[in-house]
Amino acid sequence: MERTSLRSQFAGLIKLTRWKEYIPFVVPLTILGALLAARPNNTLLDWRLVAVTLANILAVAYAFMINDIEDAPDDARDPDRAARNPVTSGQIGVRFGYTACRIVAVATLVLYALGGTSVLLIGVATLLLSHLYSWRPVRLKAWPVTDIVSHSLMLSGLLLLAGYYTYGINPGVVWFVAAGATLISVYGQLYNQLRDYDMDKAAGLRNTAIMIGENNTKRAMYLAIGLGAACFLAAVFQGAFPLWLGLVILVSAPVSMLFNKQTDMRGGVAVDASGAVQFQFLFNLNVLMVIWLAQVVVTQLFFN
Repeated sequence: MERTSLRSQFAGLIKLTRWKEYIPFVVPLTILGALLAARPNNTLLDWRLVAVTLANILAVAYAFMINDIEDAPDDARDPDRAARNPVTSGQIGVRFGYTACRIVAVATLVLYALGGTSVLLIGVATLLLSHLYSWRPVRLKAWPVTDIVSHSLMLSGLLLLAGYYTYGINPGVVWFVAAGATLISVYGQLYNQLRDYDMDKAAGLRNTAIMIGENNTKRAMYLAIGLGAACFLAAVFQGAFPLWLGLVILVSAPVSMLFNKQTDMRGGVAVDASGAVQFQFLFNLNVLMVIWLAQVVVTQLFFN
């Protein structure tokens, strides 16, 4: 009986991390940052990339874990959320969840430290934002603007910069890439707020979407996408990426369209047309990073 209970709590802990929701973007963002640093100076990639990638994964896991623990009372109002949240459903206790969070935080900082001082400082900022975003005495996600800024930095911009500063010190054009990634994350947060609009309003949140309304939230979403695309184009024209990646996109983009989904990245019904192509976007991003990383590794192993 005790063994079953421990097994159930462990399963609940894995569920609390919600790892499927972020690994598809955390890993390629970290690799992208590292490749952007290594490319100009032919810097050799090494084990630090693995350590910082794991650190970024754990940092985002911490953000999701603390979010579900703090949101457990609110999630109890909605049957679907209550079933998804292992704290609300009683699969794990609050105390157990917080203990797990502390262990994850320590492991995360140790891994960030392996990337160097700059990476460690970025990691501390990421963990701090992750905590304050959901922690009820502060709860950045309950306030307009701070909800968008904190979310986009801790789940995008800072992750890419952690990868970059593992191997580089002068970002230059990479700031355009970091800004573009952050703006795409701004879109993602606005999309999530639009999807959860009624539930968040009932919970008494005063986030950005509730403050500006549903229609203006949609406009802000599309503006963020447009500005993010402009930042990436600026980086492309300034030579941040190898030109041959364009050929990869010409192949991967049509292939991604074969996966015609009517759900968004989290598996829910798409709020709008952009939600239905989130999977395709992540598919192409991961294909690009896998092929670019493979090219760099092969070059290092056989031509250096």
